[in-house]
Amino acid sequence: MKLIIPIEVADKLEPHLPSDTTFVRADIDGNLDGDATDAEVYFSWLYYLKPTTLHKVLESAPQLRWHHAPNAGVNNILTPKYLERDIILTNGAGVHAVPIAEFVIAYMLSYAKQLLKLHKLQTQQQWQRDFQIEELQDKTLLIIGTGGIGQEIAARAKAFGMRIFGSRRHPQPLPNFDKVVGTNEWKALLNEAEYVVIATPLTKETESMINAEVLRSMRPDAYLINIARGKIVDEPALLKALQENWIAGAALDAVFTEPLPPESPFWTLPNVFITPHCSSHSPKVKERSLALFLDNLTRYRHGKPLRNVVDKNAGY
Repeated sequence: MKLIIPIEVADKLEPHLPSDTTFVRADIDGNLDGDATDAEVYFSWLYYLKPTTLHKVLESAPQLRWHHAPNAGVNNILTPKYLERDIILTNGAGVHAVPIAEFVIAYMLSYAKQLLKLHKLQTQQQWQRDFQIEELQDKTLLIIGTGGIGQEIAARAKAFGMRIFGSRRHPQPLPNFDKVVGTNEWKALLNEAEYVVIATPLTKETESMINAEVLRSMRPDAYLINIARGKIVDEPALLKALQENWIAGAALDAVFTEPLPPESPFWTLPNVFITPHCSSHSPKVKERSLALFLDNLTRYRHGKPLRNVVDKNAGY
């Protein structure tokens, strides 16, 4: 069996590959260091999201049967050209959940404890105490998307004594959630939530889902956190909501155009915390990604069900 593996982690993978497998390496542009015409497995890497890279590999591997992508979101992968091929796609759902969940807690604490303001006062050498600092306890958190990331967020938020609502395509009771509702039913919960976290995949149904109507329905003291994809939010509507104080503020780890252009007004809004799509970063993510691929490779070789198979029609 021949594999296509990312050049960045080839040295770490090679000692763990079965002795009867061979491989060629692929770089970030889709260049291969050997013949992939008989390759049936492709392991792409975290930054191999450009369609040109993906299409180049597809053209080089006509017998490809299984593609594992370590990223959770696959919207950039599911191009018309990709969907023409009968390829099993698995993703890295779950490997980023812990660092992202920790970032969400950090965003909420930063807002509740006014850490950005306090740090600014420190740089100005000002001893000021006449502003409100809140607790997370007894606050309501709404998590839109209760997959692996949403569940890790809930586990940590519950430890702070928060009330937690969630939404998912097929609602069911979940640990640490006080209530889980179905698609679009989360809108009726907006007026109860001080914190709203976007943790849903980007699909045709979720694109621009956080629009002016949704933002108008949120509490004026609500804080929006996006650790998913920028296109889920209607950015002009969000900009207006923040400028006109429809909501209290937002933490944005994902934006429509990345990197965020220097001229974007989001950079200078006092009620916005911008981070450069880094909430998933952790040295342990690479370890988890390789372990997941190797486990799935064993399953694939023995004809067992693979973990994290993507429903290409649903988009996740």
